[in-house]
Amino acid sequence: MVIGLLKCTEESLVGLIPNVVSKLIKEGHNVMFEPGAGDDSDYSDQEYLNVGASSHERSDVIAKSDILVTVSGLGAEDLSLIGETTYVIGKFNSNIELVEKIKDNRIKAFSLDLLPRSTIAQSMDVLSSLASLSGYKSIISAAENFAGYFPMMTTSAGTIPPARVLILGAGVAGLQAIATAKRLGAVVEAFDVRSSVKEEVQSLGAKFIEVEGSQEDASAGGYAVKQSEEYIQKQKELIHATATKADVIVTTAAIPGRKAPLLIENRTVASMKNGSVIVDLAAATGGNCALTQNDQIVEAEGVTIIGDSRLYNKMGKQASLVYSNNVFSFLKFVFKEGLENIPHDHEIVSKTLLTSIQQEAVSA
Repeated sequence: MVIGLLKCTEESLVGLIPNVVSKLIKEGHNVMFEPGAGDDSDYSDQEYLNVGASSHERSDVIAKSDILVTVSGLGAEDLSLIGETTYVIGKFNSNIELVEKIKDNRIKAFSLDLLPRSTIAQSMDVLSSLASLSGYKSIISAAENFAGYFPMMTTSAGTIPPARVLILGAGVAGLQAIATAKRLGAVVEAFDVRSSVKEEVQSLGAKFIEVEGSQEDASAGGYAVKQSEEYIQKQKELIHATATKADVIVTTAAIPGRKAPLLIENRTVASMKNGSVIVDLAAATGGNCALTQNDQIVEAEGVTIIGDSRLYNKMGKQASLVYSNNVFSFLKFVFKEGLENIPHDHEIVSKTLLTSIQQEAVSA
């Protein structure tokens, strides 16, 4: 197969790093790449050439590839050049307009951010891989903006108490944030509507705070589900009381297909200590904090609020490495029998392929 690698136009990641390209070439595939594909993540064109890939203009890569690999961002000209038999791999689901254009053009595109949360899909799970990096970076960013120590410090002038960190949402990003904050010596508390994560939170050394009566759904794939109004009100009061004592808050709460739940109200921000920091990883879907502005750092009531759902982009080289390994696992599973024998009946394919075989038949 001819595998084409495109430069991502929206993020600082590259879909395949040279080491993975080398593996694909050793398996007999030809790999073409767009010049500068890895520049933003510190992988040079020469590194791709060294492992046997060939450099071509973007239009040639698109037109001549059986499989196109990117991260996100495809323009109208790109879509017009993609052939009927070409498969595209990336993560597109957060861009509704692009998804519609992909479907309208009947392009065979796999969106890896739609992968099911199953054991067999674990090695392909780009959302978990990138969320883990964002969770780590959220604490590092908070520490850089917090005007104080994270660990307890004993000095000749007395003892400085450790920073108090509150994590809202104990999914992959939240758990990594807990682990990182603990390593830096902070006192950590965590909240989540899913009681099932309590043991994980406690195993990392954090205190789990909870409100009784949460609704849970095993079919939600590990995500939170919408709660009752009574629960939401109790939750807000508990978070308000805990947040006012915190030096740093990291919010990660998201519900698939919905606006991010509002967890930190204006009154809470106003009651927090001057110099406190909020890192909102749900900024792209409205934010968990009422004052969050996506992709911006703002200051309100003496509190620094960092709104960034893609903090992993600040770690382009490492983020590209994990994303690339996820893509490699996906390629090995979906195309192990070639382009003509894709397992369309498997949920990994059916849930990620934006234009299904059935849809094409109806359209035709």
